[in-house]
Amino acid sequence: MKVYIAGKIGTDTERETLEKIEVLCKSLGFQTFLPHRDIGFAKTMEDVDTIFKGDITEGLEDANLIVALLDGLHVGAGTAWELGYAYAKGIPAIGIKTDESPSDALEYLSAILIASMTIVNSLDQLKEEIMKIKE
Repeated sequence: MKVYIAGKIGTDTERETLEKIEVLCKSLGFQTFLPHRDIGFAKTMEDVDTIFKGDITEGLEDANLIVALLDGLHVGAGTAWELGYAYAKGIPAIGIKTDESPSDALEYLSAILIASMTIVNSLDQLKEEIMKIKE
């Protein structure tokens, strides 16, 4: 089984958190796809087609689960798009929001995102939810 790990990648902290999620998923026996590691960054407009195609063909197309980091004041545009794509394809998703509860973030997290997936607040809870899907 393969997990696509989504989230903002603009800061070292964001990438480090995504990498902790990746380590957890690998420890549970999953293959992982981590966009910034496996495809890279769009540094110029010439990179965007490569990033988009790589994320879809190498990442999302054969994923069995998407785990999305939802921390911060806003979900990244790419993360929201990836979650919508996964939902349309019937790929289950789990969100992880460690900085506040979804109910406290309702006004900017989006009712649509909240209703579309289970959202946990720690790596321990994430592990529990992933195990439910794995079974």
